Amino acid sequence: MGIRATVVVCVTSFLLGALFTHWIADSLTLWKSPVTDERLWTAALYYSILAKGPAAIFYFLAGIVALGGITILWSLGDGEAGNLMFDGGSIFLFGTTVVHYLYSVIPIILAKFSTLPAHRLKDPFPDSLRSATLDLASNHLMCSVALTGVLVLQAGRWWAERSDDEADVAELRREAALLKGQQSRAKTPDVKS
Repeated sequence: MGIRATVVVCVTSFLLGALFTHWIADSLTLWKSPVTDERLWTAALYYSILAKGPAAIFYFLAGIVALGGITILWSLGDGEAGNLMFDGGSIFLFGTTVVHYLYSVIPIILAKFSTLPAHRLKDPFPDSLRSATLDLASNHLMCSVALTGVLVLQAGRWWAERSDDEADVAELRREAALLKGQQSRAKTPDVKS
């Protein structure tokens, strides 16, 4: 695997790990039934912590995303057929994830969860936050699936390149064997009777 593919896989894996940390909140609203007010408050508190987090974390994540995007675009610039197919799909999924996160996740977190009303876990959950909390869990799941697709495409690219390399090696061995056979015939003198 080349250095560019390694960078893409590492960046994508890192971003998936960052999304998986949201499982603490997302599992309460997306995967457990019934969705109670207590679970919604717990998820909202988690998102509130994210909204109030230090800006340096967001800049760091933006740098990681930029590194991944630039690396995929750089690979696509080679113009090889495998790169066009695998990296083209990777760019689409990676770009879709970034755009979706920028326009669907971050605005919801900043607008709805920067300040939460005073409450107890048993208090009724406000309707104005209910859909936002449920949407965040769904959006995180969609982004995770798209980034998993990037990993699958990069694995497919590696497998295709490996198969091509193995075929090239086999062809070189056949040519070497033919050449060796021709040389050995040329060295043996013709015996005339």
